[in-house]
Amino acid sequence: MVFSSNVFLFLFLPVFLGLYYISGNRYRNLLLLVASYIFYAWWRVDFLALFAGVTLWNYWIGLKVGAAGVRTKPAQRWLLLGVGVDLCILGYFKYANFGVDSLNAIMTSMGLEPFILTHVLLPIGISFYIFESISYIIDVYRGDTPATRNLIDFAAFVAIFPHLIAGPVLRFKDLVDQFNNRTHTLDKFSEGCTRFMQGFIKKVFIADTLAVVADHCFALQNPTTGDAWLGALAYTAQLYFDFSGYSDMAIGLGLMMGFRFMENFKQPYISQSITEFWRRWHISLSTWLRDYLYITLGGNRKGTFNTYRNLFLTMLLGGLWHGANFTYIIWGAWHGLWLAIERALGLDTNPQRFNPVKWAFTFLLVVVGWVIFRAENLHVAARMYGAMFSFGDWQLSELNRAQLTGLQVATLIVAYLTLAFFGLRDFYRNATPAQAPRTPVQINTDGSIGLDWTRVMTRALVLLLFVASVLKLSAQSYSPFLYFQF
Repeated sequence: MVFSSNVFLFLFLPVFLGLYYISGNRYRNLLLLVASYIFYAWWRVDFLALFAGVTLWNYWIGLKVGAAGVRTKPAQRWLLLGVGVDLCILGYFKYANFGVDSLNAIMTSMGLEPFILTHVLLPIGISFYIFESISYIIDVYRGDTPATRNLIDFAAFVAIFPHLIAGPVLRFKDLVDQFNNRTHTLDKFSEGCTRFMQGFIKKVFIADTLAVVADHCFALQNPTTGDAWLGALAYTAQLYFDFSGYSDMAIGLGLMMGFRFMENFKQPYISQSITEFWRRWHISLSTWLRDYLYITLGGNRKGTFNTYRNLFLTMLLGGLWHGANFTYIIWGAWHGLWLAIERALGLDTNPQRFNPVKWAFTFLLVVVGWVIFRAENLHVAARMYGAMFSFGDWQLSELNRAQLTGLQVATLIVAYLTLAFFGLRDFYRNATPAQAPRTPVQINTDGSIGLDWTRVMTRALVLLLFVASVLKLSAQSYSPFLYFQF
C-alpha cells in the first residue's frame, strides 16, 4: 500500500484515524502497531514474519545490552551479535543477487560454470527498519536511551506506517517520550493535514509528470546533448519532489497522530557546497551515517588522513546502502570525494551570503551525481555522460520531441521556479531572526477573532491542488515512490 493510492486515501486512512481517536490513550500504540502491520502486509504477507522477527530480535538484544551495562565488554559482545545478525539479514536480501551475479561474471570470464541462485526478492523498506533497529541497540549500549521493556511501544516504533516504507530514518530515543505522552490538538492535526496535502501535490503533480521525461531520456540509445541534459535535470527535480513529497506526507501523518518527526529536507538545491547539501538532503540518513558510521570509524579524531578516509568510506557505504549496484557505489564515492576535498580546502560550508558561482558549481556536481544514481547500469551512465559532455547537438532528438508534451515542459519550469523561490526564501529567512509561527486564526487583544488571510488563502490553494491531484491520481497508472526500492 502506498500513500498516493485511493485505497489508502479513502479506506485505510479514514478507518484508522476514526478508530485511533475513539480509542483511549492506553490502546493507541497497540492500534498503531496493528495498523502498521496491515499496511505492510498489504504488499506481501510472508515478509511480515521477517519484519516481526527482526523487531523481536532487536528488542531482546536491547534488553541484553541494557542488562550488561553501558559500554561494558559484555554489552559490547551483545551489541556486536545484534548488529551482526541485522547486517547479515540486510546483506542477504539486498546484496545476495548482486554478489552472485558479480562472482558469476568473473567465473564465466575464466571459463568456469556459474553458480545457480534463486532470485532473492527485496522486502520493501528493509534498509530503513534495519537501520532504525541498529540505532536503537547502539543507543542503549552508549547509554543514550534505556532499554525498553515495553514490546508494544518498541514494535510500534519500528513499524509505524507513516515512515515505514521510505523513511525518514527515526530513532527510538527521539520518539520514546512521544510514545508515552503525546498531545493531540486540532492545530497539530490541521498542520498535519496541510503537510500531507503538500507532499501529495509534490508527488502526483510534479514528480509523476517529470518521471515520464526522465525515463524517456535515459532510455534513448543515442541521446543528443540536449536530450541528456533534459533527462538529468528532469530526474534531479523528480527525485526531490518525489522523496521530499513522501517525507512531507510521513511527517503530516505523524502530526495527525500526535507525533512530530524530524525534518528530512531543507531546500537542498540551494546548497553552496556538497557538505551543505548533505546537511539539507535526506537529513535523517546523513545524520545516521554521521552518528553511527563516521564517528564509529573514528570521525576526525585520528588525524587528517583518517578524517578524509572516514568521510570517503562513510559516503561509499552510504551509496551501497541505496542498492546493490556499482552505480550506487560510484555515486557514494563521488560525494565522498568532494566531502574530503572540501574538508581539505577548509571551505566555508555554512555561508551567510549567497554566492551564485559556488551554488552553480555545487548544483552541477549534484546533477552529475544523480545521472549515475538513476542509470540502470554503468553502460547507461556512460552513454548519458558521453552525450552531456560532448557538447555536440543541443537540439532534442526527433524521438524526444515527439514524446515531450507542453504539460511536461511547463511542469519542469514550474518545478525549478518553485525550487528557486523556496530555496532563496529559506536561505534569507535563516539569515534573519526567527519569528514565532502564525496560525490562520488569531485571537486579538480585545478578545475578537481575526483571520490571517494570507495563510487562509494559501491553505485553500493547497486544498484545491490536493483535490486536483486526487483526480489526476485516479486517472493515471500506478507510480511508486522512488525510495521504495531502497
